[in-house]
Amino acid sequence: MNLLLAFAPFIVFVVAERMFGIPIGLAAAALSSAALLVRDLLAPGRSPKLLEIGTCLLFGGLFLLALVMGEQWSIADVRLRVDAGLLSIVLLTMVFQRPFSLQYARESVERQHWDSPEFLRTNYVISAAWAAAFGVLVLADVVMAFAPALPRAGSVLATAMALAAAAWFTGWYPEHRRPLKQT
Repeated sequence: MNLLLAFAPFIVFVVAERMFGIPIGLAAAALSSAALLVRDLLAPGRSPKLLEIGTCLLFGGLFLLALVMGEQWSIADVRLRVDAGLLSIVLLTMVFQRPFSLQYARESVERQHWDSPEFLRTNYVISAAWAAAFGVLVLADVVMAFAPALPRAGSVLATAMALAAAAWFTGWYPEHRRPLKQT
């Protein structure tokens, strides 16, 4: 659940951007990311997560860039930057051998399992599933940004399906990987 909550700033961005415009959407998302970081700093047994730190930097940086550039970006351009940034964050956590899902999983799994190859492999697979979903989002954003004459419904559907699949997989895969109990 905490893993899915980490994506709340992206929902905040979409809602605030629609209601108030791109700069306000980016600022609201940066603030919600910062709130998640503060929550993790203050709550016992929690620590700031790489995804939340990256998200705060991503939205904060894009907000500052939007202020400097003004309202020159289309929503498709901004979403492409946001989704490409998110994909980059997830991929970087894997490249540096700290898949982003690992920090969330450690909050719900006993410490004795943290270094097991099975636990680490499960988190790489889950992080890779999210990376694949974000890759679909980036492709959908590219289509919306560079082929605006095409119906947006296809890109929206692809985005929704990719995110739903990654969320479902996150819940299903760890249970699937557990060894069968012998009777």
